[in-house]
Amino acid sequence: MKGTYLGEFEELVLLVIGVLNDNAYSISIKEELKERTGRNPSIGALHSALNRLAEKGFISSKEGGATKARGGRRKRFYTITSAGRAAAREAHDLRTGLYQALPSLSFKGLSLV
Repeated sequence: MKGTYLGEFEELVLLVIGVLNDNAYSISIKEELKERTGRNPSIGALHSALNRLAEKGFISSKEGGATKARGGRRKRFYTITSAGRAAAREAHDLRTGLYQALPSLSFKGLSLV
């Protein structure tokens, strides 16, 4: 397993894989990222993040069955590993702690604390 640092885009990809559950493959991940964040990452950037997450042991993948609609090609489906769940939990806890430590701030009339 490579390093355990979880970059911001990697964190988003990891969370989207969790949201998609059994339907997490590159195109569905890309579409869900666009819908939920407004970002439209290139497929290359997404595959780089998926490769980094796999190298860190945060996700695993398996090939689905070949389909006629895909010209006989298989989809690669991604799932979060227990190490990935732990990394997501740690990132959440870190962010929550930082938000809770903020002094009372207000942005456009909205209070963060």
